[in-house]
Amino acid sequence: MAVTNKQKRYLKELAHSLKPVVMVGNSGLTDNVVAEIDNALNHHELIKVRISGQERAERKAMLEEIAQRSNAELVMIIGNIGAFYRAAKEPSIQLPR
Repeated sequence: MAVTNKQKRYLKELAHSLKPVVMVGNSGLTDNVVAEIDNALNHHELIKVRISGQERAERKAMLEEIAQRSNAELVMIIGNIGAFYRAAKEPSIQLPR
């Protein structure tokens, strides 16, 4: 699912006030962490994930891998936090056209 730039701006605005739901620690991106992210996306559609203990390039690569493995859209990256969006079967977030 491709999200337009206008929709990304809207999702960034919504994500601004959210707190990180999943924390990725020094163990990295394990299958359990990916399952927890997937579960959180099923319930919330829009979530933040915090990655700690990594260099900038490693964090960016890890956030992109999360997006790819969870079939979600990476909406924004700010420091060590990334916001992800995946539409639910019955979406609660109405995206602008």
